[in-house]
Amino acid sequence: MLVLIVALLVVVVGLLLVGGLGYVVYRRPTLTQPVGIAIAAAGVLVAVVVGLVQVTTS
Repeated sequence: MLVLIVALLVVVVGLLLVGGLGYVVYRRPTLTQPVGIAIAAAGVLVAVVVGLVQVTTS
């Protein structure tokens, strides 16, 4: 149960980070190249969630 709550918190915080990065890029169009940072952050978030799911099911 605790692992699932932690996984939920990781997802929420990760989504906030990705959204914040996207907002910064939207407000400052000169930062369009760092969009890759938001994509990389989303990839890391997915990897962490998959790892947590694997730990909870084994």
